[in-house]
Amino acid sequence: MYADRKPWPLQGVHVVLSWARVHAEDCAGFETEGGMVDGIEMEISFSGDLSEEQRRRLTEIANKCPVHRTLSSPIPIHTRLRA
Repeated sequence: MYADRKPWPLQGVHVVLSWARVHAEDCAGFETEGGMVDGIEMEISFSGDLSEEQRRRLTEIANKCPVHRTLSSPIPIHTRLRA
């Protein structure tokens, strides 16, 4: 959407996510009693004739999307028994 509005020659985006339990001490800003936290690594690639500045800006925007913000914050989960 952002690239379309510019208009930048973005032809496609490929995202690969991987999950692992990692030591909290390896993640700045995380404190936990168990010593381990869930970690997600995101690899993103853009296709198209983009400059390095355009790729950097698209990466910044990807890190601000609602899904990324939700996964980066503490998420309270409330369980209800449904009849």
